[in-house]
Amino acid sequence: MVNYFKKKISLISFLFIPILYFWDPNWLEFLGVQPYWPLFWLLPWSMIYGSFDGLIIGLFLGLILDSLSPDGGFTQIPGLVLCGIWFGKLSISDNIFVGHCRFGLICSIASFFCGWLYFFQILIKYWSDHTIFLYLPSIKIIFAQVFITGLLAPLLCSLLFRLFQTSKRRDKLISFTDK
Repeated sequence: MVNYFKKKISLISFLFIPILYFWDPNWLEFLGVQPYWPLFWLLPWSMIYGSFDGLIIGLFLGLILDSLSPDGGFTQIPGLVLCGIWFGKLSISDNIFVGHCRFGLICSIASFFCGWLYFFQILIKYWSDHTIFLYLPSIKIIFAQVFITGLLAPLLCSLLFRLFQTSKRRDKLISFTDK
């Protein structure tokens, strides 16, 4: 039973993304904004398993988060799918320090990209309204989220990366096919 959980720890940890996303721990905030939690899990997963798996997991993450989100008409799917594909094309660094800093930079760029995609959906929906200028302060939220995501990414992504690598090696040790 323990070996099963050790092999499937990456998929089990997938369940914690919606929990963290909606738990919203206030001690991890910057200017009242949380990091973009799905990127912390999506980056190491996609780097290990590739672009296609990153696309699929990005789609599932987006579907889960959109189904639980109270926002109507706005989706996180395009940003997470594109980030999953992009993360899968990145190579794994041999230098540990460069790898940690790289996680932070990549998650910051991806958080910026996902935030702007979400913001553009809001702009397109409310373009004809005269209340469009009420949404401009959300640019501050995007930059705060980029900062806190980039700050926490080296720690969380490197831990998840090592966890996913060990679970993948365990899968290969038990695999009966020659790949």
